[in-house]
Amino acid sequence: NGDMSQAQRATSVSGIDGTESGYKTLDRFYTEISSAGTWTQSQSTDVPTGQGFATSLKMDCTTATASPTFLSVETYNEGQNVQYLKKGTSSAESTTLSFWVKSSKTGTHIAELRDYDNNRTISQAYTISSADTWEKKTLTYAGDTTGAFGNDNGKSLGLTFFLAVSSSYSSGTLATSWESRTNANRAVGQVNLADSTSNEWYVTGVQLEAGTSASDFEFLPYDVNLQRCLRYFFSNTQDQWQFIYSQGDSTNGRSTWFFKTRMRTTPTISDITFGNSDYSSSGTQFENVDGLTIFTNGVSGSGVQCTGFNADAEL
Repeated sequence: NGDMSQAQRATSVSGIDGTESGYKTLDRFYTEISSAGTWTQSQSTDVPTGQGFATSLKMDCTTATASPTFLSVETYNEGQNVQYLKKGTSSAESTTLSFWVKSSKTGTHIAELRDYDNNRTISQAYTISSADTWEKKTLTYAGDTTGAFGNDNGKSLGLTFFLAVSSSYSSGTLATSWESRTNANRAVGQVNLADSTSNEWYVTGVQLEAGTSASDFEFLPYDVNLQRCLRYFFSNTQDQWQFIYSQGDSTNGRSTWFFKTRMRTTPTISDITFGNSDYSSSGTQFENVDGLTIFTNGVSGSGVQCTGFNADAEL
Protein backbone atom coordinates (compact mmCIF):
# COMPACT_ATOMS: atom_id res chain seq x y z
CA ASN A 1 0.00 0.00 0.00
CA GLY A 2 2.90 2.34 -0.66
CA ASP A 3 0.68 4.49 -2.88
CA MET A 4 -1.72 4.98 0.07
CA SER A 5 -4.72 3.89 -1.99
CA GLN A 6 -6.22 1.47 0.57
CA ALA A 7 -7.95 2.86 3.68
CA GLN A 8 -10.34 0.19 4.98
CA ARG A 9 -10.57 1.51 8.54
CA ALA A 10 -11.27 5.19 7.80
CA THR A 11 -10.17 8.03 5.56
CA SER A 12 -9.69 10.42 8.49
CA VAL A 13 -9.20 10.03 12.25
CA SER A 14 -8.82 12.97 14.63
CA GLY A 15 -7.79 13.19 18.28
CA ILE A 16 -4.78 10.86 17.98
CA ASP A 17 -2.76 11.43 21.16
CA GLY A 18 -0.54 9.51 23.57
CA THR A 19 -3.24 6.92 24.24
CA GLU A 20 -4.00 6.33 20.59
CA SER A 21 -1.17 4.27 19.01
CA GLY A 22 -2.40 1.87 16.36
CA TYR A 23 -3.57 1.42 12.79
CA LYS A 24 -5.80 4.42 12.06
CA THR A 25 -6.50 5.03 8.38
CA LEU A 26 -4.16 3.82 5.63
CA ASP A 27 -3.78 0.05 5.50
CA ARG A 28 -0.42 -1.31 6.67
CA PHE A 29 0.75 1.99 8.22
CA TYR A 30 0.87 2.12 12.03
CA THR A 31 1.03 5.29 14.16
CA GLU A 32 3.18 5.12 17.29
CA ILE A 33 2.65 8.06 19.64
CA SER A 34 3.56 8.94 23.23
CA SER A 35 3.18 12.46 24.66
CA ALA A 36 3.56 14.14 21.27
CA GLY A 37 0.56 16.43 21.10
CA THR A 38 -2.64 15.57 19.23
CA TRP A 39 -2.96 14.72 15.55
CA THR A 40 -5.38 14.10 12.73
CA GLN A 41 -4.36 11.43 10.25
CA SER A 42 -6.07 11.22 6.88
CA GLN A 43 -5.93 9.86 3.36
CA SER A 44 -5.20 13.01 1.38
CA THR A 45 -5.53 13.82 -2.33
CA ASP A 46 -2.53 16.16 -2.09
CA VAL A 47 0.10 14.33 -4.16
CA PRO A 48 3.22 15.09 -6.23
CA THR A 49 2.20 16.37 -9.64
CA GLY A 50 2.63 14.12 -12.66
CA GLN A 51 3.89 11.05 -10.77
CA GLY A 52 0.77 8.86 -11.03
CA PHE A 53 -0.23 8.99 -7.37
CA ALA A 54 -3.81 9.79 -6.34
CA THR A 55 -3.50 9.66 -2.55
CA SER A 56 -1.07 10.24 0.29
CA LEU A 57 -0.93 9.80 4.07
CA LYS A 58 -1.27 13.12 5.91
CA MET A 59 -0.36 13.90 9.53
CA ASP A 60 -1.77 17.21 10.82
CA CYS A 61 -0.80 18.57 14.25
CA THR A 62 -3.85 19.89 16.13
CA THR A 63 -2.34 20.28 19.63
CA ALA A 64 1.35 21.17 19.82
CA THR A 65 4.06 20.39 22.36
CA ALA A 66 7.62 21.64 22.70
CA SER A 67 8.64 18.48 24.59
CA PRO A 68 7.46 15.38 22.73
CA THR A 69 8.37 11.84 23.69
CA PHE A 70 7.79 9.87 20.48
CA LEU A 71 5.82 10.07 17.24
CA SER A 72 6.31 7.92 14.17
CA VAL A 73 4.58 6.31 11.20
CA GLU A 74 5.64 2.70 10.68
CA THR A 75 5.06 -0.32 8.44
CA TYR A 76 6.16 -3.94 8.89
CA ASN A 77 7.15 -6.95 6.78
CA GLU A 78 6.83 -10.66 7.44
CA GLY A 79 10.13 -12.51 7.66
CA GLN A 80 9.19 -14.93 4.89
CA ASN A 81 8.74 -11.97 2.53
CA VAL A 82 12.23 -10.50 3.05
CA GLN A 83 14.42 -13.59 2.82
CA TYR A 84 15.77 -12.24 -0.49
CA LEU A 85 17.74 -9.63 1.52
CA LYS A 86 19.97 -12.51 2.76
CA LYS A 87 20.27 -10.82 6.13
CA GLY A 88 22.64 -12.51 8.57
CA THR A 89 24.86 -13.93 5.81
CA SER A 90 28.06 -12.75 4.14
CA SER A 91 25.96 -12.03 1.04
CA ALA A 92 23.55 -9.63 2.80
CA GLU A 93 21.95 -7.20 0.35
CA SER A 94 21.83 -3.45 0.65
CA THR A 95 18.30 -2.03 0.78
CA THR A 96 17.07 1.14 -0.90
CA LEU A 97 14.08 3.11 0.32
CA SER A 98 12.39 5.66 -1.94
CA PHE A 99 9.38 7.87 -1.20
CA TRP A 100 7.79 11.25 -1.84
CA VAL A 101 7.42 13.57 1.16
CA LYS A 102 6.04 17.03 1.84
CA SER A 103 6.03 19.06 5.05
CA SER A 104 5.50 22.57 6.30
CA LYS A 105 8.60 22.12 8.49
CA THR A 106 12.00 21.97 6.83
CA GLY A 107 15.07 20.33 8.25
CA THR A 108 16.39 16.88 9.14
CA HIS A 109 14.11 13.86 9.38
CA ILE A 110 15.07 10.25 10.12
CA ALA A 111 13.92 7.00 8.52
CA GLU A 112 14.88 3.75 10.27
CA LEU A 113 14.95 0.08 9.35
CA ARG A 114 14.46 -2.24 12.31
CA ASP A 115 15.13 -5.95 12.61
CA TYR A 116 12.56 -7.18 15.13
CA ASP A 117 13.93 -10.73 15.18
CA ASN A 118 17.39 -9.69 16.40
CA ASN A 119 16.66 -6.25 17.91
CA ARG A 120 18.90 -4.37 15.49
CA THR A 121 18.45 -1.00 13.75
CA ILE A 122 19.95 1.24 11.10
CA SER A 123 18.91 4.84 10.39
CA GLN A 124 19.38 7.37 7.60
CA ALA A 125 18.69 11.11 7.59
CA TYR A 126 16.89 12.99 4.85
CA THR A 127 16.35 16.72 4.53
CA ILE A 128 13.13 18.52 3.68
CA SER A 129 14.61 21.48 1.85
CA SER A 130 11.53 23.48 0.86
CA ALA A 131 8.40 23.93 2.94
CA ASP A 132 5.10 22.72 1.48
CA THR A 133 6.82 21.20 -1.56
CA TRP A 134 6.78 17.57 -2.67
CA GLU A 135 10.31 16.14 -2.75
CA LYS A 136 11.48 12.65 -3.70
CA LYS A 137 13.92 11.00 -1.31
CA THR A 138 16.13 7.95 -1.87
CA LEU A 139 18.00 6.35 1.02
CA THR A 140 20.30 3.31 0.84
CA TYR A 141 20.98 1.10 3.86
CA ALA A 142 23.89 -1.33 4.02
CA GLY A 143 23.26 -5.05 4.23
CA ASP A 144 23.52 -6.68 7.65
CA THR A 145 25.68 -9.78 8.00
CA THR A 146 24.48 -10.31 11.59
CA GLY A 147 21.14 -11.87 12.49
CA ALA A 148 18.88 -13.61 9.97
CA PHE A 149 15.18 -12.84 9.63
CA GLY A 150 12.85 -15.62 10.75
CA ASN A 151 11.42 -17.47 7.76
CA ASP A 152 7.83 -17.22 8.98
CA ASN A 153 4.78 -14.94 9.11
CA GLY A 154 6.01 -12.92 12.10
CA LYS A 155 7.14 -9.28 12.25
CA SER A 156 10.72 -9.11 11.01
CA LEU A 157 11.60 -5.94 9.08
CA GLY A 158 10.07 -2.60 10.07
CA LEU A 159 10.32 0.82 8.47
CA THR A 160 9.89 3.82 10.77
CA PHE A 161 9.42 7.44 9.73
CA PHE A 162 10.18 9.50 12.84
CA LEU A 163 8.24 12.76 13.23
CA ALA A 164 9.10 13.86 16.79
CA VAL A 165 11.25 12.39 19.57
CA SER A 166 12.69 13.23 22.97
CA SER A 167 16.39 13.22 23.81
CA SER A 168 15.99 9.58 24.81
CA TYR A 169 15.92 8.81 21.07
CA SER A 170 18.30 11.50 19.82
CA SER A 171 21.10 12.13 22.32
CA GLY A 172 23.63 9.67 20.89
CA THR A 173 25.20 9.13 17.46
CA LEU A 174 22.91 8.27 14.55
CA ALA A 175 23.10 4.54 13.79
CA THR A 176 23.99 4.76 10.10
CA SER A 177 25.36 1.21 10.28
CA TRP A 178 23.48 -1.79 11.66
CA GLU A 179 23.79 -2.11 15.44
CA SER A 180 21.99 -3.56 18.44
CA ARG A 181 19.06 -1.27 19.11
CA THR A 182 20.14 1.71 21.22
CA ASN A 183 17.31 4.20 21.59
CA ALA A 184 19.62 7.21 21.90
CA ASN A 185 21.06 6.47 18.42
CA ARG A 186 17.83 5.94 16.53
CA ALA A 187 16.67 9.45 15.58
CA VAL A 188 19.56 11.86 16.15
CA GLY A 189 18.85 15.20 14.44
CA GLN A 190 15.11 14.66 14.01
CA VAL A 191 13.15 17.95 13.94
CA ASN A 192 10.15 18.34 16.24
CA LEU A 193 7.14 18.17 13.96
CA ALA A 194 4.90 18.43 17.03
CA ASP A 195 5.93 21.97 18.00
CA SER A 196 3.24 23.88 16.08
CA THR A 197 -0.36 23.33 15.00
CA SER A 198 0.73 24.69 11.62
CA ASN A 199 2.82 21.57 11.01
CA GLU A 200 1.80 18.92 8.50
CA TRP A 201 3.61 15.91 7.01
CA TYR A 202 2.63 13.93 3.90
CA VAL A 203 4.12 10.77 2.41
CA THR A 204 3.36 8.57 -0.61
CA GLY A 205 5.17 6.32 -3.07
CA VAL A 206 6.90 4.34 -0.32
CA GLN A 207 8.99 1.54 -1.82
CA LEU A 208 11.66 -0.69 -0.30
CA GLU A 209 13.82 -2.87 -2.55
CA ALA A 210 17.10 -4.78 -2.62
CA GLY A 211 20.11 -3.05 -4.10
CA THR A 212 21.72 0.37 -4.06
CA SER A 213 19.44 2.21 -6.47
CA ALA A 214 15.72 2.97 -6.63
CA SER A 215 13.53 1.85 -9.49
CA ASP A 216 10.32 3.58 -10.53
CA PHE A 217 7.43 3.01 -8.14
CA GLU A 218 5.61 -0.25 -8.89
CA PHE A 219 1.94 0.65 -9.22
CA LEU A 220 -0.24 -2.39 -8.55
CA PRO A 221 -3.81 -2.72 -9.85
CA TYR A 222 -6.29 -1.57 -7.20
CA ASP A 223 -7.71 -5.04 -6.68
CA VAL A 224 -4.27 -6.64 -6.29
CA ASN A 225 -3.23 -4.01 -3.76
CA LEU A 226 -6.45 -4.52 -1.80
CA GLN A 227 -6.08 -8.30 -1.87
CA ARG A 228 -2.64 -8.03 -0.28
CA CYS A 229 -3.98 -5.70 2.43
CA LEU A 230 -6.82 -8.12 3.20
CA ARG A 231 -4.25 -10.61 4.48
CA TYR A 232 -3.82 -8.29 7.50
CA PHE A 233 -7.16 -6.57 8.01
CA PHE A 234 -10.67 -7.05 6.67
CA SER A 235 -13.67 -4.85 7.43
CA ASN A 236 -17.02 -6.35 6.44
CA THR A 237 -19.50 -3.48 6.48
CA GLN A 238 -21.59 -4.19 3.39
CA ASP A 239 -22.38 -7.90 3.18
CA GLN A 240 -25.13 -9.38 5.34
CA TRP A 241 -25.39 -13.05 6.18
CA GLN A 242 -28.26 -15.00 7.68
CA PHE A 243 -28.15 -17.51 10.52
CA ILE A 244 -29.14 -21.04 9.52
CA TYR A 245 -31.30 -23.16 11.84
CA SER A 246 -31.94 -26.88 11.80
CA GLN A 247 -35.47 -27.96 10.97
CA GLY A 248 -37.70 -27.57 14.03
CA ASP A 249 -35.01 -25.72 16.01
CA SER A 250 -35.41 -21.95 16.40
CA THR A 251 -32.74 -21.41 19.06
CA ASN A 252 -29.56 -23.09 17.81
CA GLY A 253 -28.30 -21.41 14.68
CA ARG A 254 -25.05 -21.06 12.80
CA SER A 255 -23.68 -18.46 10.45
CA THR A 256 -20.34 -18.61 8.63
CA TRP A 257 -18.41 -15.98 6.71
CA PHE A 258 -15.35 -16.86 4.62
CA PHE A 259 -12.78 -14.09 4.38
CA LYS A 260 -11.92 -12.63 0.98
CA THR A 261 -8.44 -14.12 1.28
CA ARG A 262 -6.62 -16.31 3.78
CA MET A 263 -5.38 -14.05 6.57
CA ARG A 264 -1.83 -13.93 7.95
CA THR A 265 -2.87 -15.63 11.19
CA THR A 266 -6.07 -16.29 13.12
CA PRO A 267 -7.52 -12.77 13.37
CA THR A 268 -8.97 -10.87 16.28
CA ILE A 269 -12.67 -10.29 15.58
CA SER A 270 -14.25 -7.04 16.75
CA ASP A 271 -17.22 -4.73 16.18
CA ILE A 272 -19.67 -7.52 15.33
CA THR A 273 -23.09 -6.03 14.59
CA PHE A 274 -26.42 -7.70 13.95
CA GLY A 275 -29.55 -6.76 12.09
CA ASN A 276 -31.87 -7.19 15.09
CA SER A 277 -31.76 -7.82 18.83
CA ASP A 278 -32.41 -11.57 18.83
CA TYR A 279 -28.75 -12.49 19.20
CA SER A 280 -27.14 -12.10 22.64
CA SER A 281 -23.73 -12.57 24.21
CA SER A 282 -24.52 -16.17 25.17
CA GLY A 283 -23.68 -17.20 21.63
CA THR A 284 -20.17 -18.38 20.72
CA GLN A 285 -17.84 -17.70 17.83
CA PHE A 286 -14.92 -19.49 16.22
CA GLU A 287 -12.43 -18.06 13.77
CA ASN A 288 -9.36 -19.17 11.85
CA VAL A 289 -7.31 -17.86 8.93
CA ASP A 290 -10.13 -18.72 6.50
CA GLY A 291 -13.30 -17.46 8.13
CA LEU A 292 -15.61 -16.76 11.05
CA THR A 293 -18.44 -18.93 12.40
CA ILE A 294 -20.98 -17.77 15.00
CA PHE A 295 -23.36 -20.10 16.90
CA THR A 296 -26.43 -18.79 18.73
CA ASN A 297 -26.28 -21.65 21.28
CA GLY A 298 -29.84 -21.67 22.57
CA VAL A 299 -30.53 -17.99 21.89
CA SER A 300 -33.73 -17.19 20.05
CA GLY A 301 -32.55 -16.10 16.64
CA SER A 302 -35.42 -15.95 14.23
CA GLY A 303 -34.34 -13.82 11.29
CA VAL A 304 -30.97 -12.85 12.74
CA GLN A 305 -28.54 -11.29 10.27
CA CYS A 306 -24.90 -10.44 10.89
CA THR A 307 -24.32 -7.04 9.30
CA GLY A 308 -20.65 -6.37 9.99
CA PHE A 309 -17.38 -7.16 11.78
CA ASN A 310 -13.66 -6.42 11.63
CA ALA A 311 -10.99 -9.10 11.35
CA ASP A 312 -7.49 -7.99 12.38
CA ALA A 313 -4.37 -10.10 11.71
CA GLU A 314 -1.84 -7.27 11.65
CA LEU A 315 1.81 -7.72 12.52
